[in-house]
Amino acid sequence: MFNQTRVTQFILRGFSDIPEWRLVVVLFFSWVYAFALLGNISVIIAVVRDSRLHSPLYFFLKNLCFVDLSYTSVTIPKALETTLQGSGVISYFECVTQFYIFFTLGSTECFLLTAMAYDRCMAIYRPLLYGAILSPKTFLLVTLWVLTVFHAMLHTLLMARLCFCAENVIPHFFCDMSALLKLSCSDTHVNELVIFITAGLILLIPFVLILLSYGHIVSSILKVPSARGIHKAFSTCGSRLSVVSLFYGTVIGLYLCPSANNSTVKDTVITLMYTVVTPMLNPFIYSLRNRDMKGAIGRIFKRKIILAW
Repeated sequence: MFNQTRVTQFILRGFSDIPEWRLVVVLFFSWVYAFALLGNISVIIAVVRDSRLHSPLYFFLKNLCFVDLSYTSVTIPKALETTLQGSGVISYFECVTQFYIFFTLGSTECFLLTAMAYDRCMAIYRPLLYGAILSPKTFLLVTLWVLTVFHAMLHTLLMARLCFCAENVIPHFFCDMSALLKLSCSDTHVNELVIFITAGLILLIPFVLILLSYGHIVSSILKVPSARGIHKAFSTCGSRLSVVSLFYGTVIGLYLCPSANNSTVKDTVITLMYTVVTPMLNPFIYSLRNRDMKGAIGRIFKRKIILAW
């Protein structure tokens, strides 16, 4: 039994089931990864170099961009390799490591999105208490990372106890938890129960807090009799809520509301939304509608052009 369950490597199938879409998938991944790198790195450099952006909001935004940058780098390069080759081999250790890093970054993103929504809520709804509440931002960030590291370790250890029999083909472009659970020949009820409990705490509670925070922001804005200000605020909140809802909606749908009827292609497309699309959109959504951020990024690129000449 031990020899049968000792799997040393997995085979990632990626999008090999639809070979006619291979070129489209490669172009899509390349385009998204390039934009994600450009957007996230630009925001990180702008926040680090511009002293006017050293506030709690931009502190959390900088860390969100770092998480998104790492998030995409963990999955997309391997996905590109798998798509180009038709399938990709990944060792058991590499698969578990990818799963652990990916889960840590995903959990951290949930908390950072909540912290940024709460930051804006306090800045508008309680401006006099804003500095006092969010001054220990470094302590808050360290606490978030500690929680997410242990959360990911819990799921990784539970995954490591599972047995994988003769079937070692993962019909996905990375080592996703849902795909590994379907592949295992062990009893996964404990894993599924822990997923349901922890996902409820890490997904539903932060998502509700985000909705409440933006609800307070909207209610405060409506008290100000300025049509232009209301339009701008609704436009900004609407775009951020759209990306947040895309991220949380797809993750909740995949992990909290799984369906046995879901096809592999459908699960893969859903996963693309929160692993690839939202990390690309976040820096643009949180920066393009922000005058200070646009000014800082513009000054950096202008300085680079002047130095180049």
